[in-house]
Amino acid sequence: MKVTKEGFKDFSDEQLMLALKQGEKLAFNELYVRYSDKLYGYLLKMLWYNEVRAQDLLQDVFTKIITQPHLFDTNRNFKTWVYTIAANLCKNEFKRNEVRKGTVNGVENHFAISSDTNLEKEVNERHFREALDEALLKLDTKHREAFVLKHIDGLSIKEIADIMGANEGTVKSRLFYAIKKLSESLQMFELV
Repeated sequence: MKVTKEGFKDFSDEQLMLALKQGEKLAFNELYVRYSDKLYGYLLKMLWYNEVRAQDLLQDVFTKIITQPHLFDTNRNFKTWVYTIAANLCKNEFKRNEVRKGTVNGVENHFAISSDTNLEKEVNERHFREALDEALLKLDTKHREAFVLKHIDGLSIKEIADIMGANEGTVKSRLFYAIKKLSESLQMFELV
């Protein structure tokens, strides 16, 4: 594929990594645009909403991409590979800090309430998001990771299995357990 005046926008993720391997540093910019927000959200949820650590690990992910593009096998799926890097960084972080389950680092979510929206609906959605975040923190790491990857980041069961180093049946089981525990915690919202 040839670079157009629009840059690398039409390249697949795998083609971008190939271009990066060949010295096209601008291909990195496109990967960053595509994945930085998604990975930051994933890292934030996995690290108990510690914004500083999430930003640090996000930088580590992209540093690895730009400094070691040769580690990526272009016959593999880039999304799976990059999420595996992020998941491994989280696991290393857990080991280093011996993080206790269910702790929050004092980070609060603030949601702007627009005057042109239904205030009651906005408040209810805010309460639900806060309750969901709190309930996610109470799940063990493997169940929370599976839920976040599937229902927040939109990855497939196969991609999640590859990232977590588990078989698809195990991922489905973890998702079932996570949803069961979350539904118990969130039953006050009468989800239908």
